[in-house]
Amino acid sequence: MLTDIEIARAATLIPITQVARNAGVPDDALIPYGKYKAKVDTATLPTTSAGKLILVTAINPTPAGEGKTTTSVGLSDALHRIGKKTMLCLREPSLGPCFGVKGGGAGGGQSQVMPMDEINLHFTGDFHAITSAHNLLSAMIDNHIYWGNTLELDLRRVVWRRVLDMNDRALRQIVGPLGGVSNGFPRETGFDITVASEIMAILCLASDLEDLQKRLGDIIVGYRRDKTAVFCRDVKADRAMTVLLKDAILPNLVQTLENRPAFLHGGPFANIAHGCNSVIATKTALRMADYVVTEAGFGADLGAEKFMDIKCRLAGLKPDAVVLVATVRALKMNGGVAKKDLTAGANVDAVRAGSVNLRRHIENVKKFGITPTIAINHFYLDTDEELAVIVEMAKEYGAEAVICKHWADGSAGAEELARIVSAKADIGAEGFDFLYPSEMKLADKITTVCTEIYRAGTVTMSSSVRSQLKQWEDMGYGHFPVCMAKTQYSFSTDPTALGAPENHDVTIREVRLSAGAGFVVAIAGDVMTMPGLPKVPSAENIYIDENGMIEGLF
Repeated sequence: MLTDIEIARAATLIPITQVARNAGVPDDALIPYGKYKAKVDTATLPTTSAGKLILVTAINPTPAGEGKTTTSVGLSDALHRIGKKTMLCLREPSLGPCFGVKGGGAGGGQSQVMPMDEINLHFTGDFHAITSAHNLLSAMIDNHIYWGNTLELDLRRVVWRRVLDMNDRALRQIVGPLGGVSNGFPRETGFDITVASEIMAILCLASDLEDLQKRLGDIIVGYRRDKTAVFCRDVKADRAMTVLLKDAILPNLVQTLENRPAFLHGGPFANIAHGCNSVIATKTALRMADYVVTEAGFGADLGAEKFMDIKCRLAGLKPDAVVLVATVRALKMNGGVAKKDLTAGANVDAVRAGSVNLRRHIENVKKFGITPTIAINHFYLDTDEELAVIVEMAKEYGAEAVICKHWADGSAGAEELARIVSAKADIGAEGFDFLYPSEMKLADKITTVCTEIYRAGTVTMSSSVRSQLKQWEDMGYGHFPVCMAKTQYSFSTDPTALGAPENHDVTIREVRLSAGAGFVVAIAGDVMTMPGLPKVPSAENIYIDENGMIEGLF
């Protein structure tokens, strides 16, 4: 059996100019970045939107793997296979996980986006541009303070941190600048990973370059002693930041292994940010295709909830169908089987026990007025008995399940899924609604997500957190949606609590206002906005071999 990287290297790609023509992108709208990737100037594309939007989400991730991106690619290719004009919209991978533990984010098997190695590394430089724009603002804040601080920023209340697109726990909390008067005034600060940057969120939620600059200007960088806000536009950094992002805002066009078009644009994590690709890419795709397949990061409790309550709310979108990915292996782990025992043979009882996780996600998606279709991502060790249990349990929970073999067979392995989902998308989701109304109080929005989606019994917020939320409401931000930062591995804040825990406590330890992006971040439990590397990071096994090929990346 070939590995993902072997399959990728055996692929026959076509020039990106041909991919663009096949997708209906005119030559003058294409900005090539080499032979197999390009940016697209959306200004010259059609303005009307008639496509159907299909969201791919999943059960909670486990070390066994679920294959949400793989399924998104396979479904998109399969829709093309049955004659549907389709566009795929995915996020760009972050360098941090590639060199940490998660690995690449370009799909797998016969359902990958290409060129895989370039996508997982520097790609078209979008993340570098976001990092630079973010840190330009950081530099200008400190420079303003150094040259007299006419804005009267309270050094204790500077909330803008720096970012880096790499897992580096040593930078989570730092003190700087040190070294004397010529270097500035010492203060406590820290780094987040680039995908958690408000600039990343703004890029992914902006409608165009003008909107991007306005949102950048709306960023709150800190507060004065009287607690009035100081904005990015006050520091006069917004225009220069926009210049750095003028190319990054354009969506990136690549192709699948079957030479079908795909937009990869933006990359916020779903456990610490809103977890969706850019609105510009999604809306552009909806103007170009009859069906658009997109994904939301991690499990439906994080990615799908944020897709609905943040992206759809702020961008005026709604999904026409939802696909929920599950695997025998992941449900076994949710049923109590250790990763090392997953290859020990069939375990129908564990699959049945672990299906409570699947049930919870089905119930949660239904709360938005949509019944998901279950895509069972097939692994070669799965038995017919185990697969039958998932089909049976999904039916018991009111959903239809389809066994998909797109990893091994590409589009041919997801044809049935494509037919079912396209038929549902044609009908649409007329009952779609958000989990909470915009006018609800911020603390109540947080509580609603925790109790309705995570099934918490109690939600703990300190008086200082509640006071901060009230202050933001008084400043006019009470209508914002909330973006939960929480472990992706469990419905609770305990990453080891698999299955479907309920009546647990969710403690909100910190809240952050993303005034430019348009949401409030609520940080729950021990989740970090700057991840760390594992004991044995993937970086130890990534190298260039004697033939000049990159090994160990995927």
